[in-house]
Amino acid sequence: MSTLSRRFDALIFIGRFQPLHRGHLEVLRRALSLATQVCVLIGSTDRPRTVKDPFSFDERRQMITSVLAEEERERVAIAAVQDSTYNDGDWVRWVQDAVAAELGDTAGKKIGLIGHEKDSSSYYLRMFPQWELVDVDASEDISATEIRDQFFAERSNSFVSWAVPAPVFDWLEQFRTRPEFLQLKSEAEFIAGYKKAWAAAPYPVTFVTVDALVVHSGHILLVRRRSEPGRGLWALPGGFVNQDERLEVACLRELREETGLKLPEPVMRGSLKDRQVFDHPQRSARGRTITHAFLFHFPVGDLPRVKGSDDADKARWVPLNVFAQMRNVMFEDHFDIAYHFLGKL
Repeated sequence: MSTLSRRFDALIFIGRFQPLHRGHLEVLRRALSLATQVCVLIGSTDRPRTVKDPFSFDERRQMITSVLAEEERERVAIAAVQDSTYNDGDWVRWVQDAVAAELGDTAGKKIGLIGHEKDSSSYYLRMFPQWELVDVDASEDISATEIRDQFFAERSNSFVSWAVPAPVFDWLEQFRTRPEFLQLKSEAEFIAGYKKAWAAAPYPVTFVTVDALVVHSGHILLVRRRSEPGRGLWALPGGFVNQDERLEVACLRELREETGLKLPEPVMRGSLKDRQVFDHPQRSARGRTITHAFLFHFPVGDLPRVKGSDDADKARWVPLNVFAQMRNVMFEDHFDIAYHFLGKL
C-alpha cells in the first residue's frame, strides 16, 4: 500500500504484550495497513517479574520485532510506559510524553489510537479524545492470561504454540531453560493452589488486608517478603485481618510482627496521619483483595531499630530518594500506595 493511500500519519498501539499473541499481531498488521508509522507503547515496564508480568520491556520488544519484516521494522517505533494504578492522570501524561518522544511534533498530522475493546480493562482507549479511535474486532478471542497459565503449568504446548506467532513460541521455549522461569513456575503453582483452596466457597471470596506506611525522618519502612507470592520483593508491612480485629489494631499487630518496631502503641496512634482504601480489582494475583492502608509519620528523630520476622526476612529503613527508584522491586501495588500518601506529606 502506498503512503498516500494510508488514512493516518501514525497510529498508537498500547498493550502489555505478556506475551505477544496472534490477536496483538492482527492489530499490529491492521495498524501498518492504515498508517505510515506505528508507535507501539509497551505498558507495565516498571514491574518486577511476576506471573502476571513475567517478561521485561526488552524481552517484549524482542517478541514484537521478531514478527516484523525489515520494511515493517522501519515503520514501527517501540517505547516503554510505566503504570500508575491509582492515578489515571499520571498515566495519560506518560503516554503523551512517550508519543511525543517517538513522533516529535504532531501538529498537522493525522494521529489515531488503535486497539480492541475486549472488556472493562480496555477503558483506556477512551482516555485520548485528541486521537481518533480505530476499534479492531478480534477474529479470535485469545487471552494472554490463559497463555501464561498454560505456559507456567507446563501443560501441552499445543494451545501456546497456536496462540502465539512461531518466533514468539521459539523465544518462550528458550525462556523455559532460564532460572527466572523456575521461580515464576513456583509462584504460579502457589497461586493456583491458593485459589483451589478457596474454590469451594459458596460465593466469590474477597480478602481484607491492612498495610502500614511508616515514614520517619525522611525514610520509609519496608520489609522483604520471605514467601510466595512475591518472594524476594520489597513491600509495606502488613497482612490479613483476623476475624476478631478492627482494622487499625490489625495494622499495628502486623507492623510489630513483621518489623519488630517497638514504639509504644499510644505513640503510633498519635502519629497516624491518614488512611485510605485501595481496591483495584487486579491488585493481587491471589484474588479480590481490598487493603486498608495507614500512614504513620514521624518528621524528625533517630530511626528506631527494626528487624525482619514472621513473613518478612528483612526489615529496613529506606531513604525516600532511594525508594523513588524502587518501583520495579516492589510487591503488587505497594509502590503506588506509598506514592499516594507521600504526595500528601
